[in-house]
Amino acid sequence: MARLALQQKILEGIPAELPDPKPYDSTVNHAPRRKDILTEKEKQLALKNALRYFKPEWHPVLAPEFLDELNTYGRIYMYRFRPDYEMKARPISEFPCKSDQAAAIMLMIFNNLDPVVAQHPHELITYGGNGSVFQNWAQFRLTMKYLAEMTDKQTLVLYSGHPLGLFPSHSEAPRVVITNGMVIPNYSKPDDWERLNALGVSQYGQMTAGSFMYIGPQGIVHGTTITILNAGRMKAGKSDDTLAGKVFVTSGLGGMSGAQPKATVIAGGICLAAEINPKAIQKRYDQGWVDEVFDNLDRMLIRMDQARRKKEVVSLAYQGNIVDLWEKLVREDVQIDLGSDQTSLHNPWAGGYYPAGLSFEQANELMVKDPGGFAERVRESLRRQVDAINQMSDRGTYFWDYGNAFLLEAGRAGADVFTPDGEFRYPSYVQDIMGPLFFDYGFGPFRWVCTSNDPNDLAVTDRIAGEIIAEILQDASPEIAAQWADNLHWIREAGKNKLVVGSQARILYADGRGRIKIAEAFNRAIAEGSISAPVVLGRDHHDVSGTDSPYRETSNIYDGSNLTADMAVHNVIGDAFRGATWVSLHNGGGVGWGEVINGGFGLLLDGTPAAAQRLHRMLFWDVHNGITRRSWARNPGAIATIQRAMNEEPLLKVTVPYLADDELIARIMPEVKAK
Repeated sequence: MARLALQQKILEGIPAELPDPKPYDSTVNHAPRRKDILTEKEKQLALKNALRYFKPEWHPVLAPEFLDELNTYGRIYMYRFRPDYEMKARPISEFPCKSDQAAAIMLMIFNNLDPVVAQHPHELITYGGNGSVFQNWAQFRLTMKYLAEMTDKQTLVLYSGHPLGLFPSHSEAPRVVITNGMVIPNYSKPDDWERLNALGVSQYGQMTAGSFMYIGPQGIVHGTTITILNAGRMKAGKSDDTLAGKVFVTSGLGGMSGAQPKATVIAGGICLAAEINPKAIQKRYDQGWVDEVFDNLDRMLIRMDQARRKKEVVSLAYQGNIVDLWEKLVREDVQIDLGSDQTSLHNPWAGGYYPAGLSFEQANELMVKDPGGFAERVRESLRRQVDAINQMSDRGTYFWDYGNAFLLEAGRAGADVFTPDGEFRYPSYVQDIMGPLFFDYGFGPFRWVCTSNDPNDLAVTDRIAGEIIAEILQDASPEIAAQWADNLHWIREAGKNKLVVGSQARILYADGRGRIKIAEAFNRAIAEGSISAPVVLGRDHHDVSGTDSPYRETSNIYDGSNLTADMAVHNVIGDAFRGATWVSLHNGGGVGWGEVINGGFGLLLDGTPAAAQRLHRMLFWDVHNGITRRSWARNPGAIATIQRAMNEEPLLKVTVPYLADDELIARIMPEVKAK
């Protein structure tokens, strides 16, 4: 009966009768109030934009209500239209549909908005402070109705959460094509986003929020685990070193950053993480992703010292400001091995970073009442944080930028983050670790979701993936053997580590060959019945080919093309006509609006020969597009990888660079040599 009621509610779209207003639930983690950026004339426009989803006879009731939302929260979320049914991933069979592909997308949307997954579920924000699935609940309702009604001969088009409609297509076309935040380049500054989002015409989809591919913090747990592992190895100068007794200091326990303590524990180290939002810290503690919580730095450092002496594996969270933690470490002359930051600095003026010297509540109030004053407090805190980090770095701490725009915003704030030649004094994690060790060889965050929502199916996929990796590892080249070995350990321990939050999903890092072999094995298992329902394949946009971002994914591109976005755009286009079930292209993600173009896909495996064809041609392109671009940028690992790929695939023929002689360049440009 509950299943039938859910299906009926989905199929109604915008209700026939005006629903009652929803009370504001103070137990839920809500988005901070956005600044009041619209003029009175623009507010009139925002109201007209919101009301066009509803029949005119409702407008006298909704207009003042929406205006109140706009004035109170800075956005029109349409809280009244939030559904009463439970928002969570559920078996694909429970969704009303004429297309299994569309039903799989519904499952993924429900997961992105599950309160145990989403950062601000009532504001339709999955992670990162402003990473939105939709702008309002009317968009959600209409999208679900369209998905329930569509066939495999239609494609749904979404403009920044707005369902433009269903259009005729064909069975090999994507079921959904998504864009988020794709504005004219000259209108891609932070205030442009604030204005356009308040008007209800554009949204910040982050990466996997607006593309429906978020799988909870498990996704970043894996990436963070291998990053911290390899950071520790680099600092120790040993390829097989462990993190036993080593301390990692960082900040943020929100939608993405919440993975850091769990990842450090999996990697065998000690984590000190600061978080100012009490609800965020409680959520991670309740999930078991943080072991112990402190509101006193003296007590936390005593506990850290005990753990270090015993080489204990533990995560410690400080409920307070990260600036206070770094400055305490400097004053007390505490030795720290590794350091980073995962505050949401892509969104520094609207809750992504909280300044020192203010409580959480005081900062939220200042953010709205005095945006300029709040911004100056943020800049001052960034300068203080960097000063402390610089002193710790001089004492031996290895610090890296985690692609969250920390160095970018700190530099803009006047912090001492630059070398004499104008470069950042600290590397991004992609420059030192992810790029040369993973992306250049085609390794990236490959993930899947079992649409049965059955843990038994997930266990089967874990076993299959482990068997495939063990087989690949037998003849893996020395350059990639360690990457495969780490991922084999990861997948074999995944069940024990209890990483599932929301949908029955898994992630690991694999190269093109590995992704295809694992996907083929899944498709066969579905056909044979050992996996009981279809499996959704996807990846983070933070991948080999999916993202052009000069401060993160393409920060180890040194030929000048790191400021271009051809790769990410081509990737989405290529995925679309090679068989992806849905594709997305976003402005913004990770380092912020206007700083990155990124895209992603979803691909449904249903055990059919058609799915086998799609997975091979799409996954091959999805990885090798980026390897080829990195090869053309003269990255040695990528050159070797694409040469091997051409030897294995006769239809692949790419342009490989010739390398210029540095001494020749120096002879004809002596002024460069002199410098």
